[in-house]
Amino acid sequence: MSDPKVVVERRIAAPAGKVWEALTDLRGMPSVLSGVEAVEVLTEGPFTVGTRWIETRRMFGKQATEEMRITVCEPSTRYVAEADSHGAHYVSEFALSESGPDVTTVRMTFSATPPGGFAGLVSKLLGGLGAKAVAKAVTQDLDDVAAAVERSAR
Repeated sequence: MSDPKVVVERRIAAPAGKVWEALTDLRGMPSVLSGVEAVEVLTEGPFTVGTRWIETRRMFGKQATEEMRITVCEPSTRYVAEADSHGAHYVSEFALSESGPDVTTVRMTFSATPPGGFAGLVSKLLGGLGAKAVAKAVTQDLDDVAAAVERSAR
C-alpha cells in the first residue's frame, strides 16, 4: 500500500504575490487560518529554506502541535514544509500558478510516510479516514486564505 496522499486545489481571485504573502506569513497564520490556534516562529529572517516554526492546530477535536521546517522555497511559486511526528514523516507542498489576470490557483499536496511496525499498519488501515480529515482541513485553510486575500484586494 502506498503512503497516504491528499491533493486539494483552490482558485483565489488575487495575484500570486498576494497569495504567497498570506501563505508564508507565519506570525499572521492564527488570524487567517481558522484551524490554527498558535504559531511560534523559531527562526529569524525571511521565509526561506531552513525556516522553522511550531504550529498548533485543532485536529480530530484535539490540539496537535508539530514543528515544521521549509525544505524547498521558490518565492511566489512553490514551497515545501516537512515535519516528523511519532515516527511519521509529513510533507506539505504548496504550488501557486497564475490562472488569469489576478487569479491564482493554489495546489496543496500532503503526503505522509507512516512509521513501521504495528503503528505503521494501523496508520495505513486508517489512512482513508485520515486522508478525508486532512483534505477537509486543507480545503478550509485554502478557503480561509482566499477569504483574507480577496477581502484585502477589494
